[in-house]
Amino acid sequence: MKIAVLKEGGAETRVAAIPETVKKFTGLGASIAVEQGAGANAAISDADFEAAGASSGLRAAILKDADIILCVTGPDPGSLTGAKKGALLVGALDPAKRGDDIAAYAKAGIEALAMEWMPRITRAQSMDILSSQSNLAGYKAVVDAASAYGRAFPMMMTAAGTVSPTKAFVMGVGVAGLQAIATARRLGAQVSATDVRSATREQIQSLGAKPIFVEGVAGIEGEGQGGYASETSAEYQAAQAELVSGHIAKQDIVITTALIPGRPAPRLISDAQLKTMRPGSVIVDLAAEAGGNVEGCVAGKTVDRHGVTIIGAVQLARTLASDASALFARNLANFLIAFWDQEKGAPVLSDDDEIVAAIRLTKDGKVVHERLSTAQ
Repeated sequence: MKIAVLKEGGAETRVAAIPETVKKFTGLGASIAVEQGAGANAAISDADFEAAGASSGLRAAILKDADIILCVTGPDPGSLTGAKKGALLVGALDPAKRGDDIAAYAKAGIEALAMEWMPRITRAQSMDILSSQSNLAGYKAVVDAASAYGRAFPMMMTAAGTVSPTKAFVMGVGVAGLQAIATARRLGAQVSATDVRSATREQIQSLGAKPIFVEGVAGIEGEGQGGYASETSAEYQAAQAELVSGHIAKQDIVITTALIPGRPAPRLISDAQLKTMRPGSVIVDLAAEAGGNVEGCVAGKTVDRHGVTIIGAVQLARTLASDASALFARNLANFLIAFWDQEKGAPVLSDDDEIVAAIRLTKDGKVVHERLSTAQ
């Protein structure tokens, strides 16, 4: 069993394996081949991989006879020339936006497994790349906000007077939101948070933050499948907008994280609400790539609107390449090891397993996932 680890291109800084996971794979009897320079941006040298038991080489060499190909982002199908039919391609493949590439993987006989479609079930928690990377994004969002904000976060009692604590508001309390709350609290801010899911109230309080929730609107829970938020009614949206308008005007830092799978990001902050915020306030919009939670947000850019700095955050985990790579690589390793058959010396992916069914995109030359419009 040969496992190939690709070097990422473009703006991607992460790598799909680390020396720790290389050792785990070699312990199972697999051989590991890492593309030269794959770990450079994550501070992992080729020598580090080789010391862990891997070989290194150019892409053509590592792909030859590889049974499993590990990646962070889905590679261009043309760059996989030489990969053998039946090889597993495991990584974040962005199937909803890259239908043509997924079809090309199928045509090449590659079995593509999209790790971002991992189901939110207990058995799969250690394999969940979205959670591991969102955790880092939530942390980095607060760090970036603190860097852009022109004042200190904690209250300071000094001989020259008192510095008031920063007020931070987190909108959307998933993995990224919870980490944003925890980070802002550690930095000394007064933190509040809101979410459409009522179940998050206790999580917010457990981190020492103040929950801000719509009250008196019956039957609106916002609970979607897999722990994600769902769309809410017009009545709820109006009540939430009124609540936010009164609260946001008093905030210095706002972190927005709200996403609905398969839909544009919900609008949480309007231009009119931005006008009520204090000059110098900072918003970090973690939903920027999905259209943004904030009116006027531009993905990948920092803009000033009514004196408020809006950071359109894109792939913040990439800015923490070493830690992000470590978590991502462990997610992939945990997945493969969970399905590893010692006698066959390879992972066995059963069609009736709910994890496999959720992430398998292609098989036997066809696109097989029901969520893809190109499925045959």
